[in-house]
Amino acid sequence: MSTTEQIQIFADSRIRTAWDDETKKWYFSIVDVVAVLTDSQDPYQYWRVLKSRLKKEGNETVTNCNALKFVASDGKRRLTDVAD
Repeated sequence: MSTTEQIQIFADSRIRTAWDDETKKWYFSIVDVVAVLTDSQDPYQYWRVLKSRLKKEGNETVTNCNALKFVASDGKRRLTDVAD
């Protein structure tokens, strides 16, 4: 997969994104979107708990989540759940 990473600004918050040339799709960091939509103090924990609950319910959306390496706040590249 050939991707180009960018930062998008939404409601004064940064959302990590990647454009995939092959599929012609944008991928958004789910944790970043959760942070914007929920104002959670710990969006990583919020997403882990929500993802676990959705899996228990049999929600296939979570099963189909991809992971891409994005630059984290500490400067290292880490796998992050993404959605298109």
